[in-house]
Amino acid sequence: MLPEKKQVLIVDDEPNLRKILAAQLDRDGYDVLLAEDGAQGLQLLRENHVDLVITDLKMPKVDGMTLLKEAVKEIPDLPVVMITAHGTVDTAVEALKSGAFDYLTKPFDKDEVRQIVAKALKTRQLADEEASSPQKAVPGARFGIIGSSSQLGELYAVLDRVADSPTTVLITGESGTGKELVARALHDQSSRRDKPFIKVNCAAIPKELIESELFGYERGAFTGAVGSKPGRFELASTGTLFLDEIGEIPLEMQVKLLRALQESEFERVGGIKTIRVDVRLVAATNRDLKKSIAQGAFREDLFYRLNVVSLRLPPLRERASDIPLLVEHFLSKFNERLKKSVTGVEPEALDALSTYGWPGNIRELENVMERAVLFCDGQRLRFDDLPAELRGSQVLSTPLPEAALDVPLSGEGGLKEHVKVAMSRLERELVSRALKQTNNNVTHAARLLKISRKGLQLKMKELGLREGPGDKSD
Repeated sequence: MLPEKKQVLIVDDEPNLRKILAAQLDRDGYDVLLAEDGAQGLQLLRENHVDLVITDLKMPKVDGMTLLKEAVKEIPDLPVVMITAHGTVDTAVEALKSGAFDYLTKPFDKDEVRQIVAKALKTRQLADEEASSPQKAVPGARFGIIGSSSQLGELYAVLDRVADSPTTVLITGESGTGKELVARALHDQSSRRDKPFIKVNCAAIPKELIESELFGYERGAFTGAVGSKPGRFELASTGTLFLDEIGEIPLEMQVKLLRALQESEFERVGGIKTIRVDVRLVAATNRDLKKSIAQGAFREDLFYRLNVVSLRLPPLRERASDIPLLVEHFLSKFNERLKKSVTGVEPEALDALSTYGWPGNIRELENVMERAVLFCDGQRLRFDDLPAELRGSQVLSTPLPEAALDVPLSGEGGLKEHVKVAMSRLERELVSRALKQTNNNVTHAARLLKISRKGLQLKMKELGLREGPGDKSD
């Protein structure tokens, strides 16, 4: 199946500009909707699934600023790119602080349009992937987080203490644990809640562009810089700047970032004027920054500046008691999105969901639930509606037969010998069970047991479970 095309809405009262933009975006592989003013743009936005809006600022009936505010209110994660003429940069900056993703200054070239559109859609995709948090669980409801486990209880207590403060916070945790969600909670529960929340995914920006992205640039600073442009630090002033994947910042940029954090001032690329800002910084990473420091990839002084308050998000496997709440939330979410009416989850399916290791954390659980709800034909989600890897994890988690550990005690051999025999029987039972579950597919069985394929083959040989003609490798 071909990937679904992204749909871009262009709103501008100049027919020629609409035509030129539409032709370029069509050539780049996007579906395009056209509107000649803000009123028509809002109507098309409400009638269609739109991934990105490009709108002029000055238009009859409903102007671009009004369109922006309505769009952000109705679809919070929808990126909106403003089109502005020379001399109205201040208005464009105001639009960015009101929720616009970026802006284009007339005249603009094809490459500039292409880069901004790609960056906006990538940011939307990353936001969609990271979004994982429901509002229904009482303990974390006001933070937008689901869960009542003791690990989250500790997190809520720290959030209560640090949210309404200017203190820098470093959020650590595996990919998919909801780091952006916590950053947003820190902002929403602070006195800056009505000010800008500007997020930057450091891993999504080429290293040669990271400086201009963070600190902005002056006209003529480099080829293609036809005008001045503020960076994310300026846009976040009086609000919160969230630097996701901070561990990906190039080493040469870390000095300027450290100075900006310490002094609350910097210069744009190609500029000499010092700009002062009031920014509350929240950073996040899935890397071990201390290990990066030891490897010479991250500055120790920057780490200590970031690590004023550290919040560790536990992986989902460490808070399995929260899985039923998350399953309930995602069931409701995808019933609505997919126009389904699945009323609940069968016990065997819930047991499989609760015992799986979730290497992709909440993001993986969300994807599994979407697929399961989509393919569910009954009133309740069944074990057979789950992907094979989850069905396998449930089989491996069922109790072992007593015979597997029934080691007769005799006068010969001591405790160590009896333990060795018991462990051998246990290994044989688990390996046999994994092979049976995967229909003798050695590759899949190895994945289920979380060992290499070669390691499983050696273990099979050691246990006398040699590969035969019926064994599969793929």
